[in-house]
Amino acid sequence: MKAVTVPQTNKKMPQKGRFWSTAIRNRYLYMMSLPFVVWVFVFSYLPLWGWTMAFQKYKPGKSFFEQKWVGFDYFKQLFQDDIFYQALRNTLAMSAMGLIAGFTVPIIFAILLNEVRIQTLKRFVQTISYLPHFVSWVVAAGIISKMLSTDNGVVNDVLMGLHIIKEPIQFMGEGKLFWGIVTASDIWKETGWNAIIFLAAIAGIGPELYEAAKVDGASRWRQVWHITLPGIRTTIIILLIISIGHLISIGWEKQFLLGNNLVRDYSQTLDLYSLNYGLGMGRYSFGTAINMFNSLISLLLLFTANGIFKKITKESIF
Repeated sequence: MKAVTVPQTNKKMPQKGRFWSTAIRNRYLYMMSLPFVVWVFVFSYLPLWGWTMAFQKYKPGKSFFEQKWVGFDYFKQLFQDDIFYQALRNTLAMSAMGLIAGFTVPIIFAILLNEVRIQTLKRFVQTISYLPHFVSWVVAAGIISKMLSTDNGVVNDVLMGLHIIKEPIQFMGEGKLFWGIVTASDIWKETGWNAIIFLAAIAGIGPELYEAAKVDGASRWRQVWHITLPGIRTTIIILLIISIGHLISIGWEKQFLLGNNLVRDYSQTLDLYSLNYGLGMGRYSFGTAINMFNSLISLLLLFTANGIFKKITKESIF
């Protein structure tokens, strides 16, 4: 008998055909995401063209082709400026303190809040905790300055009333206290808001795990340690990687509003340094070089942190 050849019908679809088939099938999802893609391109990628100013002796009013190119001159000036290293020290110090305290406190707060069984009390505490997030730093800085004031400030009055100190402390005039004040202020303002995502992650843990642990005689602490923390591990790692990526870009608002000339050596961050020496003095190219340095270091920290966590914990954001 002759062998009968059966034609193959399950041929692999070409890569190009598969792409368009998937695109057509998910066309409504792509259309929904299009405004966000345009927004990111316009406000995040298009401004990167302005980085060319860091390599020019930029003069407002002249066209791009009329600008004088100076290469890496402004970067050389940047790395030879002592104030730059002072601002870098302040930025890293406040970033590290904010990362440690501002990341661990919301996790602890979310776990403790999750253990509250009275729902009315739980909702009340959660609402009160994230209300400061909606207060602008202008108002928050005024409240903090008044509380730490030597003239009828709450903190000084309490400390003197408890006989811990004999005379008021000038908190806002002590440079060595500035980093702690900024960190504590940030914790007060953002803990409740940052805890929301951890509470959401905790809510996604199956209740049967806790019930099984109770049957086995596990205490509340054991349930937190063996169920709650492992259950939100992925969320913690992803947010930690993102936070490390923003380690050097902590902004300038709270430092500018809480700072003064007495604590200038401790309050000036890289963003504030860029604002003062870039826009303030009309040195636009120099300010662009500072911001370009910030962005590149942030990108390096992000990839480094992602690679380390990917190897150690097998968790990453890309």
